[in-house]
Amino acid sequence: MKARKTSAMLIALLFVVNLILPQMAMAGAKRRIAIMPFEYGAVQGGEVGTYDVGKGIVSLLITKLVNDGTYSVVDRQMLDSILKEQNFSVSDRADPATAVKIGKLLSIDAMVVGTVTQFGFENKTVSASGAVGALGYVPYGGYLGMFGGASSHKSTVKVAIDARIIDVATGEILGAVHGTGESLRKGVSLFGGGAGFDMGSSGFASSIAGEATLQAVDGLGAQLDALAAKIPDNQSLAAANVQGKIADVTGTQVVVNLGKNNGLATGDNLQVQRAYKTIKDPSSGKVLKELVNTIAIIKLSQVETDNATGNITKGSGVKVGDNVTKVTTDVSAVVVQPVPGNDSPTRSISATGTVLSPKKTK
Repeated sequence: MKARKTSAMLIALLFVVNLILPQMAMAGAKRRIAIMPFEYGAVQGGEVGTYDVGKGIVSLLITKLVNDGTYSVVDRQMLDSILKEQNFSVSDRADPATAVKIGKLLSIDAMVVGTVTQFGFENKTVSASGAVGALGYVPYGGYLGMFGGASSHKSTVKVAIDARIIDVATGEILGAVHGTGESLRKGVSLFGGGAGFDMGSSGFASSIAGEATLQAVDGLGAQLDALAAKIPDNQSLAAANVQGKIADVTGTQVVVNLGKNNGLATGDNLQVQRAYKTIKDPSSGKVLKELVNTIAIIKLSQVETDNATGNITKGSGVKVGDNVTKVTTDVSAVVVQPVPGNDSPTRSISATGTVLSPKKTK
């Protein structure tokens, strides 16, 4: 009887574990991305004025992706700061090479770049006699003052967005997506009232322009969510292969030339390695391999943007210029060894006593 109860409990436990583990795996696999401000050459002047439509659409897309929970998305202000600091121009936005550069600075897995390919309206007017006149499809601008909420107008707003997701490690385009939106109403405000065009305003979402824009953003976001499985875990791979140098040694405290830009965090462990033999090709002189020993372990206590400070927890003899790599296994399993050769510790024997003079022979 007890055996049956025990078996039933084990089966129930396994069932719960099978439900939880996939969810934990999914949570751990969340990719970190950044979204560049979208180009918006299809939008021309008028009531839009100097408003950055591409940046406005990116803001809506970030909100969509964050709420979906599929990605970890870099804050827009942080990205804007990097773009300004690195002096990237508008023409650099869709360049895969730019994505690779920014990817290293932000420690992300992928970059989303895009273009607003359509952003305009079609307006039809109905006169008192019932005659219908069409202004045709034009970009936002120029004729926007004609809307004014008059019931004799029928307005159609159309929005289309193209985007690509780029692997920041290789510059490869992992996928291309397309979002469209269309809204048709009679006698309504194009922008939802207020002081001009603003995608961040409270009335924008309920306006005819807002409806079409959000449809396009929602479609784009859903397709980006579906591409998440194709994105390599570049952040983890980079962190696992972090390599740098010892920059300073003061007692047991050391400074390394790696930091947050390399994915390091307070509490991480680094192993200090020193080559004791270099193997070269006898014909070309090219270095084929270096044999190294781990001579110490460092635990980081403070991590800055491009450097980190820590203390030696195992081993000794650390010097400026020694190589450091992130320890991805249990630190207790890392074998610390002295380096053979000149750096090996030497032993000396000393003795005290009275020197006896040799006996005289008769």
